[in-house]
Amino acid sequence: MDKDFIKIFEETQALMHGHFILSSGLHSDTYFQCAKVLQYPKYLSMFGEILSNHFSHLDIDKVISPAIGGIVLGTEVGRQLNKKTIFSERSEGKMKLRRGFKINENEKILIIEDVLSTGGSIKEVIDLIAQFKGNVVGVGVIVDRSLSPVFIHDNFFSITSQKAKIFDKDNIPSELQEIPAIKPGSNV
Repeated sequence: MDKDFIKIFEETQALMHGHFILSSGLHSDTYFQCAKVLQYPKYLSMFGEILSNHFSHLDIDKVISPAIGGIVLGTEVGRQLNKKTIFSERSEGKMKLRRGFKINENEKILIIEDVLSTGGSIKEVIDLIAQFKGNVVGVGVIVDRSLSPVFIHDNFFSITSQKAKIFDKDNIPSELQEIPAIKPGSNV
């Protein structure tokens, strides 16, 4: 990961160390709480600008983000691209459009998320867009922390990547087992 980004994440306490249970149920010794960095307008604008500049050449109708982590960033990217911005949210265990949001057939959709770990949420959004016969034109994230390469989309872009140490519940190293596990999500 680029040293300047690490410095920003550490200064804003967005990069945390400990024992974390990720939304996927996997465990990790680090956690990116991007909301902590995105609360600062200068960093929200900076990351939004990097993403919007990367995708500005595309024909985009809407920007969508999975709730809750991607909403602030997706809204900023949509603002900078001057595109309508919506979000999906999990209800009854499935990613759905609510609040009157909709995707029309053949709409060109850009997906923006804060962090990629397993790609589960982004893949659910891709499937949701497909249900409405929309077209995903790109996927952008701030941090790609996937353990192994995860194919998301032909037009995938991450601002920075960090090779995370991610473990399943049956393969947690002893030094991590000694630290109480927390499930940060929106709780930290």
